[in-house]
Amino acid sequence: MLSDAQRLSAAHLLRNAEQNRAPIDPLTTVFPGIDVVDAYEIALLNIRARLAAGETVYGHKVGLSSEVMQKMMGVDEPDYGHLLSSMVYAEGTPIDTAQFCYPRIEVEIGYVLGETLPGEGCTEADVLAATEYIVPSIELIDSRITDWKIGLADTIADNASSAGVILGAGRVEPARVDIGAISAVLYQGEDEIARGEASAVLGNPTKAVAWLARKVASFGVRLEAGHVILPGSCTRAVDARPGDVFRAEFSDIGSVSVEFK
Repeated sequence: MLSDAQRLSAAHLLRNAEQNRAPIDPLTTVFPGIDVVDAYEIALLNIRARLAAGETVYGHKVGLSSEVMQKMMGVDEPDYGHLLSSMVYAEGTPIDTAQFCYPRIEVEIGYVLGETLPGEGCTEADVLAATEYIVPSIELIDSRITDWKIGLADTIADNASSAGVILGAGRVEPARVDIGAISAVLYQGEDEIARGEASAVLGNPTKAVAWLARKVASFGVRLEAGHVILPGSCTRAVDARPGDVFRAEFSDIGSVSVEFK
């Protein structure tokens, strides 16, 4: 476990890397004693600083929600990060890749909460009851660690590699669709480059949202009415480069697109 001074130092390294688009060595190398609790506290130091500077919480994201990713990282549960107001992008407005270190996109089902979720003890039924609608979304991820050479503590401390979110126009009430059966296809231009099923996210992405509500409660955080929750990707992550145009089409809930410059 790290000292408070080491946690603050790690938070400054990550924040400077993001602001200057100058990736750093893995924290797991710079601070060999770092653990998961340290990593979450480092992430929260940067989130609190950004909130104090005027940003607001837009929602949260779950990472490492597929069995494949968990095995790769050697963990048995997901991780999470915050989505802030500065991370929200609109369809039709090109995103400048120069803002990021190593931008990638992931295809996800977004949950928009109509009611605040309970913390400890939150169930999938609670999530479905509190969700106003689900929406097609693309998450923009990035790593402030050189060449994405991350360990578990690196990605957690780096706000779960969060960078942005784009929501599509579709709005569907959870009761009207079998969320776990939703499929998604990702196109780059007119070419299909990836496809996946919502069930890749812990068997059903609603399970990931319930896990998140319970997890963040231990850090004094709540998933509140109005928040957008991203439970994890239906497809593999894809690099985003200037000129790229992507479109994700979901069964039952519509599509979402993003372009880069």
